[in-house]
Amino acid sequence: MPQDKFPDQHLPEGEGGQAQHSDARRTFLKQSSLLTALALAPPAALKAAELKFEEKVAAVFEQVKVTLGINGKKQKLSIEPRTTLLDLLREQLHLTGTKKGCDYGQCGACTVHVDGQRVLSCLTLAAMADGKEITTIEGLANGDKLHPMQEAFIKHDGFQCGYCTPGQIMSAVACIKEGHADSDDEIREYMSGNICRCGAYPNIVNAIKEVKNGGHKV
Repeated sequence: MPQDKFPDQHLPEGEGGQAQHSDARRTFLKQSSLLTALALAPPAALKAAELKFEEKVAAVFEQVKVTLGINGKKQKLSIEPRTTLLDLLREQLHLTGTKKGCDYGQCGACTVHVDGQRVLSCLTLAAMADGKEITTIEGLANGDKLHPMQEAFIKHDGFQCGYCTPGQIMSAVACIKEGHADSDDEIREYMSGNICRCGAYPNIVNAIKEVKNGGHKV
């Protein structure tokens, strides 16, 4: 019988044979572990993984086209229908001045203007703003020239940590435009949707009064 017909049968047990045996054993253990994990995984975990995959597929196909005016510039975008205006501004357009506080419409940190009206961007679907003009805190200043309300907040120390300040300023501008800044009580009432955990409320009221009484264009 020719010696090279079944050469594996005649190979001595050496380093090559041991390496092949080790690789095969490692592969077997990996496959066994994977099958065991799948067998023991609770149905809820498998369902969650399936849903996550379906969401990724849906995200590709379920896109809507919108045209938004953002701080005076037209933006044509493709977005998921469930995307909030806040997430669009922060995550897709990188306008991070608008803050995400409670994400439930209770703190006012996410306040922006839509067609001149203040809205809570965390409760507003971006698709609902299609064709509208949106102004964020980044759009208030005129180049290097601060908006009068921004200057007043600095002058009167209308902030401490500063996290709520963009929303406070946007609401303060709207408060004057809406005609609700004729007294301290009225200002406090119509600014009540904006929470300042640092307690800078008296200074915020003073800043709004200065802009209102100074006849500044807001």
